[in-house]
Amino acid sequence: MHLTGLDIFVIAAFFALNLGIGIYYASRTKDVGEFFLSGRKAPWWLTGTSMVATTFAVDTPLAVTGFVAANGIAGNWLWWNMAASGLLTVFFFAALWRRSGVLTDVEFIELRYGGKAATWLRGVRAVYQGVLVNTIIMGWVNLAMVKVLSLTLHVPTTLALYVCLVLTAVYVTIGGLWSVLVTDMLQFIVKMSMAIVLAIAAVVAVGGIGPLKTKLAVLDVAHHASGGGSLLSFFPTGDASWMPLTTFLVFVGVSW
Repeated sequence: MHLTGLDIFVIAAFFALNLGIGIYYASRTKDVGEFFLSGRKAPWWLTGTSMVATTFAVDTPLAVTGFVAANGIAGNWLWWNMAASGLLTVFFFAALWRRSGVLTDVEFIELRYGGKAATWLRGVRAVYQGVLVNTIIMGWVNLAMVKVLSLTLHVPTTLALYVCLVLTAVYVTIGGLWSVLVTDMLQFIVKMSMAIVLAIAAVVAVGGIGPLKTKLAVLDVAHHASGGGSLLSFFPTGDASWMPLTTFLVFVGVSW
């Protein structure tokens, strides 16, 4: 991929803008509550967008595209299962969380549960979420970002990783939660805009909606003939190895 001088300027300006937001909000951060909770003054739409932007990192479009390419429309259930819990968090649990006055989820566990049980729960959750889950997520996200930078900017893998980590750490550390919220909003607008542009470009590349439907129908017939079910099915077939009926029922019955 060949980048022009204008391309490099736009990329550098975008990184500089994110860093500038962190510097701007550094002057507004006066105490711990302001740093970690934005003084509890952040509007719901900004915090909600930040939550969505966090789940729409560079790895998400790549992963979801892979799910759909391999399993059809029903492949979306691998992330659709989180929709209800996300909505409940924004419109129900968030208000209760703010009312509790806690600073972290560890503090919430101490408030909600008492005695040795709370101590054990904090310890188990710290190891599970802080070490296992977060390590896997950070590895997944960083690998996706490094691949994108390596292919587009031809940056060596190690250098691409350190640039992303250092830049993010700087604007988050100096600006606190306000910096995270505002940069998430900016990045979400850019990402969604480019996703729409990419979708249009993809449809144009195959000749328009008509040829797209024709080619998709051919792929659907071939996939169905191989025993993989219909690519256009909204729900999993129930006997699919990637999501058996029991797994689907867990997603809908437990997660929802």
